[in-house]
Amino acid sequence: MEYLLSNIKININEKIYLKDPESSDLGKRIIEHTILLIDEIGFDVFTFKKLGVKIGSNESSIYRYFESKHMLLLYLTSWYWTWLEYQLVLSTNSLEDKKIKLEKAIAVLTQTTTLDSAFSHIDEVVLKRVVINEYSKSYLTKEVDSENKEGYFSVYKRLVNRLKDMITEVDPSYKYPLTLASTVIEGAMHQHFLKDHFQSITECSKGLEPTDFFKDLVFNILNNK
Repeated sequence: MEYLLSNIKININEKIYLKDPESSDLGKRIIEHTILLIDEIGFDVFTFKKLGVKIGSNESSIYRYFESKHMLLLYLTSWYWTWLEYQLVLSTNSLEDKKIKLEKAIAVLTQTTTLDSAFSHIDEVVLKRVVINEYSKSYLTKEVDSENKEGYFSVYKRLVNRLKDMITEVDPSYKYPLTLASTVIEGAMHQHFLKDHFQSITECSKGLEPTDFFKDLVFNILNNK
């Protein structure tokens, strides 16, 4: 999979950025150090000025790539969901057994992320931590409906629909495949957050991963309805 991913370009909605950060060394450094800085200090206090200090560049140079830190967060989360979608497709495409395919899909979408060396300027482990902690801030805004119309969340929604299709293949009569699919993807982030910060209200731990819970949830629902 690492070889296949190394030949894939992560395509992001062009409306999200002013200049493609993948087109220059500065752009790649902006993405690399944005991930690290948000992970360190949080999105709320993150600024282009602080980022500029980190990368040794003027604040104005960052504005040539993104008009705001909100758009930069949208870029990061879109990159993560696109990367995860590629992993999902590559991991399940050759599987013929519908239940095994769904089980593998749940594992890909809920497992603990490991570093993928195919993208040297992006630490996927840290990026997932940023997504877990900050993704809701990209859509819990007054502009969410207009940004949705612009397609800013299309990759995330496409990922949900891919999982929905696999659920329907296993059980065409199940009435809530979209709801279940979105619950798995959103719930996995929440359980990873609880595992790291509120261990007293989840069974998920080092010995019991969110993947175990969501496999149990999905297949119990589909088998026992």
